[in-house]
Amino acid sequence: MRTTLAALALLALTACEAQPEGEPVARARIDGQPQDAAGDTPTPAATLASQVESACRSIIFEDTPLTHCLAVPERHDISTALDRGGSRYGSLARYADANDGDTIAFAMNAGIFGEGERPAGYFVEDSERLGELDTGSGSGNFYMKPNGVFYGSGGDWQVRETDWFLANVTERPQFGTQSGPMLIVDGKIHPQIVHDGPSRKIRNAVGIDGEGRAHFVISNAPISFGKLARFYKNELEAENALFLDDTVSLLWNPATDRLDTGAAIGPILVVRKKASE
Repeated sequence: MRTTLAALALLALTACEAQPEGEPVARARIDGQPQDAAGDTPTPAATLASQVESACRSIIFEDTPLTHCLAVPERHDISTALDRGGSRYGSLARYADANDGDTIAFAMNAGIFGEGERPAGYFVEDSERLGELDTGSGSGNFYMKPNGVFYGSGGDWQVRETDWFLANVTERPQFGTQSGPMLIVDGKIHPQIVHDGPSRKIRNAVGIDGEGRAHFVISNAPISFGKLARFYKNELEAENALFLDDTVSLLWNPATDRLDTGAAIGPILVVRKKASE
């Protein structure tokens, strides 16, 4: 891993306050107190605790602040989450209220939602398919082909193009969520993504490296698709990576009391600590 990632443990966990257009995202502590633009200054005790317990680290990549969260199959389980009845939680705060933070490494929104507040495209929770694979065409980020699916069972996690998934995956995974566009396809940046395009928003994504680890990234300031894709390719060395959402991108990191609030979100990706952790 390159020098930038080697410095992760030395950087303080902060949540920068630069905002996208539309309803602002608030980076807040679980106790409800908002963070200022520079983020909370951690005490020595808090810094030590986060070094031991948190799966997430802050990083600066090409002058843009990011939070990078790592899920490792030996230490974590990944699942998707909707509310009862298949409707969305709508916020990480509501999800946090219903779940024990001590068991959760982190959580972030999993992708967009469609009509009737249902997940857009393929969605599987606890091996139950709640959304069909969408192989159609349309407008918006979701249909910027190739799009893809993040899915897995047990400790085998994958990000694959939608067409590859359709042709090769015959058994339903334990979890799955479809979004688009792919950022990295077989080690190469999506052919339609330019180096540093004009679209700059708060964005989040997930990618898988050669060791099968899942890298979740959320920007703490507006970022282009190109810069986010380069981070996955050059710094994380991801073989495949999938854009999840923008503008409403949120993170819950119980270890550092970060609980983002903002506009309503769709499905949620949850990374839990294994019982031995």
